[in-house]
Amino acid sequence: MIDHVGFGVADYVRSKAFYERALAPLGIELVMEVGPEITEDGFPACGFGRNGKPSFWIGGEGKTSPRMHVAFTAETRAQVDAFYKAALAAGATDNGAPGIRAHYHPNYYGAFVFDLDGHNIEAVCHLPK
Repeated sequence: MIDHVGFGVADYVRSKAFYERALAPLGIELVMEVGPEITEDGFPACGFGRNGKPSFWIGGEGKTSPRMHVAFTAETRAQVDAFYKAALAAGATDNGAPGIRAHYHPNYYGAFVFDLDGHNIEAVCHLPK
């Protein structure tokens, strides 16, 4: 349904490093980076994704406001746990430890963190176990 999404960050270099670490347990990696000479707004940007397709972008134009919420799909609950630990180690703030969120549905297993700019970043697995 959505091909890609992106937002601006206050500190591009720091945020790029954060997302490289936080998204790695989900099999999401830095796929593409473009310099300010290529982007329309004159700021660097990079795209993260799987299988060579950048689906999540950040840009150096400054922090997007209001805060965003982005949820990344995890294949297993263990990946959700690993995302949460990696994100906290990379500088995120806790916004909900890994666990079942039955108010969404019985198998909704998610974890929530605030990234370096306060955006609500989630990893979620919809499968039982």
